[in-house]
Amino acid sequence: MPLTVGAFEAKTQLSKLLELVGKGERVIITKHGVPVAELTAPAPRRIVDPSEISAELKAIRLRTKSGSHSIKSMIEEGRRH
Repeated sequence: MPLTVGAFEAKTQLSKLLELVGKGERVIITKHGVPVAELTAPAPRRIVDPSEISAELKAIRLRTKSGSHSIKSMIEEGRRH
């Protein structure tokens, strides 16, 4: 069950609350008894294999139809507007 604290207490005890969150606790911050925020630990970072990124970019490139315009012509067109 998460710990619930008021906004003033959260402000004055932030370091302590962050320590608790670091240990896996959830902290609900309320304002006049109404929950307004939740402190939780961040989700673990996902390590992505560069080959996955490369495959996704290739798939996007295959889905994208090449038109009659070159990149240079599109840049020049953008400069005119």
